[in-house]
Amino acid sequence: MNIKEIKELAKKFTPQQIEQCINEALQHGKPLTEGCNPSGDIVEVLNTLAKAQTVRELIEKGMTETEAIRELARRIREIQSVK
Repeated sequence: MNIKEIKELAKKFTPQQIEQCINEALQHGKPLTEGCNPSGDIVEVLNTLAKAQTVRELIEKGMTETEAIRELARRIREIQSVK
């Protein structure tokens, strides 16, 4: 998980714009929107975009960036513990 890329995307794009980047990645193998192309293969790109979208949504609900990243990490740990 590249926190730096997630933070940059969450600052730069709205959740709707990140959703568009996700759809572009699914349709074309990579996002076409300038500045919306995290590093890695398509799976990593989609994961990073989805995490950035979650962080941005949490920020828009009133969390600080740090709180949003912590909440994302908490949710990931919670899902991983179910396995």
